[in-house]
Parts: sequence; structure tokens; C-alpha cells
Amino acid sequence: MVKPNSSSSVQYCGSLSVARTDMVSQAKGSAYVELRKTKVVCSVFDPREIPHQNEFRQLGQLYCEVKFAPFSCPRKRRPYVPDVEEKALSVALRQALEPAVCRHFFPDYQIDVLIYILEHDGSCLAAAINAAGLALANAAVPMFDIITSCSVAVIGHQMFIDPPEIEEHIAKNSTEVNPGIITMSVLSQLKQISDFTQIGSMDVECVTKVMEVLLKECEIIVPNIQRVLVVDVVKNFELKKHLEAETKKREEILKKKMDEWRSLLNGQ
Repeated sequence: MVKPNSSSSVQYCGSLSVARTDMVSQAKGSAYVELRKTKVVCSVFDPREIPHQNEFRQLGQLYCEVKFAPFSCPRKRRPYVPDVEEKALSVALRQALEPAVCRHFFPDYQIDVLIYILEHDGSCLAAAINAAGLALANAAVPMFDIITSCSVAVIGHQMFIDPPEIEEHIAKNSTEVNPGIITMSVLSQLKQISDFTQIGSMDVECVTKVMEVLLKECEIIVPNIQRVLVVDVVKNFELKKHLEAETKKREEILKKKMDEWRSLLNGQ
């Protein structure tokens, strides 16, 4: 069931429980995503010149930064200084987004994509990619397709879609057959995989099965992301109509005042 409201929010049954746009007023585009209990905010800013760049680049760049809130992780408090995990997530996010963005439209410029993880309960990379794709679309950044992402944890012969943090911890430290985690980003309309991240050792048959599951899950997310964007467009269109009506009303009031002043000046 889809329940859009005035804040451009969509809630439905599934792992991606909440998706919302226009969350950060200072950003060109922003999005808030809840993937089960993982909560992520993404901000996208206008293109700017690449700092300390002497050579011309035909393709624009994406500057991606992932930051955990100090209180976000259940096992430990995150430091303010970026650590290894945050840097690795930032690189993975950039690699996933670059094939989806039309970077040839802004040569020699870069777009900043900032991710802030409010609560981490697993599948943070998938949540970050979904939030970033939604925020880029909200910022009207040219894209080839909507990017969606999903992750699967494999423990023994069982697969867990968008696993929570405890299942990820077990998958990383399991001694079962084919333990590990796979996160995949997909451009569904183009039938292309933009990024594939694997943690752990799995055989070819297991990876193939997981990829089939991930493709289906990513396709399930697409219509819900589209609904969020449609609600956002409708809301902006209604706001534009309201502003135009308000502007017309103010112009009519100003015109009446001007006529009164002219009549007073002519009477003198």
C-alpha cells in the first residue's frame, strides 16, 4: 500500500519502509530513507569547480562522503574523524553512482553527495545508494536511470535480504559454507549493474543465485522510488501555481495603489 502525504513520503510493506525528499533546506536536493531500522539522510549540492584542478576534464566528478552519526552504531560510538569504514563506503558509493549520472553534462565540475547515517542496523551501503539516487533525482541532476540497491547476507544455505547488523556480523564471521555479504546496485530500465560489492568467499553457483535475488529486489524498489518522485513533482507544481496566484494577487493590489496615487497627484 502506498500512502503519499504532503511531505513527499512513501511508506509501504517491504525492507525500504520510508522514502522522502526535500529534507535539507540548504541542499539542492535531499532525501531520507529508512531501510528496515537503518536511517540515512542524503544531501546533494549544486555543481562547483573542482578544487586544485589544472587540467580540463570532459566528465564531471562526484564527490561522495559517508559519515556515521556518533550515536548511530549499536556496538560502539563512532569517532568524529573519518575512519576506514567510512572511507570505504564513500568510495563504494561513488563507484555505484558514476555510471548512473550524466557526467558529460557538467565537464570540469563536481557534484557533492553527502550521506549521514543516523542509525546503522545493517545494509547501510544499500540504504546510502538508494538515498543518493533519490536525492540526485530530487536535485534535477541528469541521470541515465533510477539507481536502486539491495544487499543479501549468506549464512550456510540461507539468504537474508537487507540483513540487519547482527546478521551481517554473523555472515562475516561464519564458518559455514559460502559465508558473506553481497551488495548490488542496478539501473533497472537499462538492465545494467552499476556496482557489485562482495564480502566473503562464495562459489560461482551461490553468487549467481544471489544476483538473481538482488535483481528482483531492486526491481521491486523502483516503482516506489518513482512514486516518491511523482508526489514530489505534483507538490512542486501545486506550490508553483500557488505562488503564481499569490504574485498575481499582489500585482493587482499594487496596481490599485498606483492608480490611487496617480489620481491623488493629478488632483493636486
